[in-house]
Amino acid sequence: MSTILVTGAAGFIGMHLSVRLLEEGHEVVGFDNVNDYYDVQLKRDRLNMLRPYENFSFIEAGLEDQEAVETVFKNNDIDIIINLAAQAGVRYSIENPRAYIDSNVVGFINILEAARHNDVKHVIYASSSSVYGANVKMPFSTDDAVDHPVSLYAATKKSNELMAHTYSHLYNIPTTGLRFFTVYGPMGRPDMAYFSFTNKILAGDTIKIFNNGDMMRDFTYIDDIVDGIIRLLDKSPVSNPAYDREHPTPKESYAPYKVYNIGNNTPIQLLDFVKTLEKHLGVEADKEFLPMQPGDVKATFADIEDLNKVTGFNPSTSIDTGLGKFVKWYKEYYRI
Repeated sequence: MSTILVTGAAGFIGMHLSVRLLEEGHEVVGFDNVNDYYDVQLKRDRLNMLRPYENFSFIEAGLEDQEAVETVFKNNDIDIIINLAAQAGVRYSIENPRAYIDSNVVGFINILEAARHNDVKHVIYASSSSVYGANVKMPFSTDDAVDHPVSLYAATKKSNELMAHTYSHLYNIPTTGLRFFTVYGPMGRPDMAYFSFTNKILAGDTIKIFNNGDMMRDFTYIDDIVDGIIRLLDKSPVSNPAYDREHPTPKESYAPYKVYNIGNNTPIQLLDFVKTLEKHLGVEADKEFLPMQPGDVKATFADIEDLNKVTGFNPSTSIDTGLGKFVKWYKEYYRI
């Protein structure tokens, strides 16, 4: 069993992943600043699900706090870092760009420096499907260049991949980046469309459908995401002297560095998604159709062949099943 630092442990993915790690017997050190970007009580309730485990400890601080990060490593013998903490949200990055630099860039260099000085065996970190930006070729492939971000959030995630490669090259630190595709499920993020749609539909409010509904998302259920991360724990990248530098591919390197897509590989039309949500809620939504918003992309669609080859990752939760579980949790949590 390993001692694993999970940053963003009070977050949606971080909490579900931590539960799985704890159930498997790992020691989990949680780290989160529990900020008010969305409902703090929901974050506290997630943490309350972790606190009963004897093999869980928690530090409340931000990644940009270098001293707090260093203290974690002074007090714990960390084997693996899973860095999920970040300032999230595409549209919010237009309103408050500096928050993204502090958390996603300054915070990530603190993580990489900690890995460098503490003999960490594997750094797994959250990138995002948003790095594909202006790309239109589908499905999105890690073989493709991602040089045209359309939001600062995406730019910070691309910078994480570049920073990780630099540390893999300079210090031989195995790093694995995961480009997440629209994760959903119980105890999810209230700022995500499926959650805010549910709030509004049940309240009788109008939901806003951007790009007139002509959008597709590779919705991925949380249990499938957690399964993919768990499968990568012991799949640390290794140096590859045979890497063809004359014909480089962005997804790997001569250094111990890899980037994977982690998604459902089955994009869903936004209107079909809303219809499924309406079915489980038993309420028809009042819809307002609007143009595309700045920073948004029309479609996301993950090519997950590489992750499947390495780990056997094969998401199996249908949108009908996943939304059914989300709605059940939502009604219980909010006592509806």
